[in-house]
Amino acid sequence: MAWEYSEKTKQLFMDAVHGKPGTHMGEVENPDGLGEHGSIACGDALRFSFRVRRHPSDPTQDVITEARYLTFGCTSAIAASEALCAIIEQGGYTPIQALKVTNQDIVNYLDGLPEQKIHCSVMGAEALQAAVFNWAQKRGVDLEKLGVDIRRDEQEEGRIVCECFSLTEPYIRRKIKELGLKTIPQITAAIKAGGACMSCHHKPGGLQDILNDIWGGAAAGVAEGPLSAAATAGGTAAPSPYQLGKRIEQVIEQHVRPMLARDGGNIEIVDIKDTIVYCRLQGACASCFAAGTTMKVLVEQVLKEQVDERIRVISV
Repeated sequence: MAWEYSEKTKQLFMDAVHGKPGTHMGEVENPDGLGEHGSIACGDALRFSFRVRRHPSDPTQDVITEARYLTFGCTSAIAASEALCAIIEQGGYTPIQALKVTNQDIVNYLDGLPEQKIHCSVMGAEALQAAVFNWAQKRGVDLEKLGVDIRRDEQEEGRIVCECFSLTEPYIRRKIKELGLKTIPQITAAIKAGGACMSCHHKPGGLQDILNDIWGGAAAGVAEGPLSAAATAGGTAAPSPYQLGKRIEQVIEQHVRPMLARDGGNIEIVDIKDTIVYCRLQGACASCFAAGTTMKVLVEQVLKEQVDERIRVISV
């Protein structure tokens, strides 16, 4: 499926991949706050770190001066992380004020995200909460006394509902209520729960039971749409090697090459063997220090998203 990203989302992604000044991909050395969210094993993970200008007497008045992230996610995960860092730095927020940044603020900053990619903005907001919790521990700030409840125990305590992403029932229940999620596809789009093996959809105590408990019998089951179509994709014929190759060439031509051209670069497909694509960067991108990142984060991720998630890109 070809995701329809806004121009701002695509530009933030490209700038981050190429390490342009003002972007935030990386990690703060000896950070004042460090938090993680997601699953590296399942493909989406985010580490968020920040540095503060320390107030001499009141740590609650510390101000975040630098924010960075590392992510194993896709185009939208990188763009959403860039948005989060920019919002916080430009706002001159204290860590506690930064907690008011919501996933919707991130989506708005990006001029929108596809529904199936909303979980990327949620991932950033959750990693921020973990980093603020870490900062509070280091600075001796009692968040509970300040009326701040960031619920870190939800990830360590409670029954695991989604085994694939290690998501607990308390966490899933909170996000369903916060985001007004009414169907299983909406849950998967927002927080990825149920997006892998799908065994948690209708098992006792699973996603549908939780929806029914929260919203009553009006909660819908798996609705028709992109996610449910993906779940039944196993019944469709797999593309032939020729069809797969033509689709890869089409996506390279229509999506990857124009993005590289913005920075004076280009790409050549050397060979395609099953789901392995051998490519060579050309022009300015060939000698760029971020060439390896470009190939992996830009070219491979775009092909994974728009052609086949099994695709691997090898630079030659």
